[in-house]
Amino acid sequence: MKTALTIAGSDSSGGAGIQADIKTMTMNGVYAMSVITALTAQNTMGVSEISEVTPEFVGAQMDAIFTDIYPDAVKIGMVSSSSIIKEIVKKLKQYKAKNIVVDPVMVATSGAKLINSDAINVLTKELFPLATIITPNIPEAEILTGIQIKEATDMIEAAKQIYKTYHCAVLCKGGHQVNDANDLLYLDGAYKWFYGKRIDNPNTHGTGCTLSSAIASNLAKGYTLEKSVNHAKDYLSAALLAQLNLGNGSGPLNHHFDLKGKYA
Repeated sequence: MKTALTIAGSDSSGGAGIQADIKTMTMNGVYAMSVITALTAQNTMGVSEISEVTPEFVGAQMDAIFTDIYPDAVKIGMVSSSSIIKEIVKKLKQYKAKNIVVDPVMVATSGAKLINSDAINVLTKELFPLATIITPNIPEAEILTGIQIKEATDMIEAAKQIYKTYHCAVLCKGGHQVNDANDLLYLDGAYKWFYGKRIDNPNTHGTGCTLSSAIASNLAKGYTLEKSVNHAKDYLSAALLAQLNLGNGSGPLNHHFDLKGKYA
């Protein structure tokens, strides 16, 4: 069985972060492992408190995984401080990690800020260049480029700038305020649109985590980057179409929409 590692924060309500990643990886047919970077007290209505794990313990978790069950792909989500990012970068280099998917989590669906300002510079300068692909949404792409994204041509320009600056593929997600749910993959000077219909479902908590974890899962299984994105987008759309409705705010997806069998 292929393996995938998620390095991210814990979501106590189970809709995003480590919990969403493990569900997604499992449903996409790989063995999921985790390194927790932070504990969050959150639910569908927002994040009330964040408690960071020490960089040393993040490193110890990575040592335990890489020296025993080496991951075929790595997804990196919430990393809220520069010291934690530096530790992750050190370990990724030490163990020559492959198929690295970085979801630059800066703002939660609820609007809560999830990364310190001083950490953004370390994230972009040290972690992005190690990535196979990064998956910013519109607000994150605007932060990374300074470009105000209002239409499809702005997405292309932002993705191009990110690629040229950090030398990694970029999937600019159009789910925020632009062109329905069309995402743009930019790689090696060329771009490809992945078209999708906006799904009438207000429960979108954890969509970014889910998409990036699904991409990592498919890369672990040996799919090309383009096919990995395509399969991941299909999975995310199906999870949204399942119309799970939990909580009083922006609820979680139904990651297990295709779960069948004796124990289900």
